Parts: sequence; C-alpha cells; structure tokens
Amino acid sequence: MRFCDECGSMMRTEGDTWVCRSCENEEPRDSRAESSMTTRDGQRDDGAPDVADATQGSGETMREPCPADDCDGDRAHYEMMPKPGGSYEVRLFTCVECGHKWRES
Repeated sequence: MRFCDECGSMMRTEGDTWVCRSCENEEPRDSRAESSMTTRDGQRDDGAPDVADATQGSGETMREPCPADDCDGDRAHYEMMPKPGGSYEVRLFTCVECGHKWRES
C-alpha cells in the first residue's frame, strides 16, 4: 500500500504506476521498495490494549446517578478513554456505592 505524496490519499496500482484515488497523481512503481513493505504476516501482535479501570488513578468522582436498579448511589469515579478505532473519547463510570460500571451514552 502506498499513500500519495501530494494529498495523502491511498493509491492504487495500474501496471507499472501508482495512481492516487483522489487527485490522480501518478508515481512510478519500485519493485525493490515494494518487496520490502511489511505484510500482516510480518507484523507482531502486542496483545489486547489495556482496559481502563475507573476506580484506579486520581480518585476523582463526580455527581452521576448509578443506573443499576438496586443502587441509589449518586457519585461515580470516571475516566476518559479513546474509543477503539474512533476519533473521539468515551467516559467510563464506576459507581462509588456498588461498583457497577457503565459508559456515557
């Protein structure tokens, strides 16, 4: 896979040329450089990412009613975590009273 030097979009191959999908910029293919590109088989797996535990860390809480049916707690620990594969964060809560966990919707 190659990305366009002009606009950064992904390029496709057409014979001996790389062609940009967006701006139609063309670049010659280099078979030696392409043979050294890493494939998925050559990548290492670092395992699953760490999961946040909102009860750890700074100990900060905020007023947030617990959604558990059998809990009247109104304070929760919270932590901001990047959404996997996304471009925004999600807030994770843990009830101070019962330990119930949920995320902001």
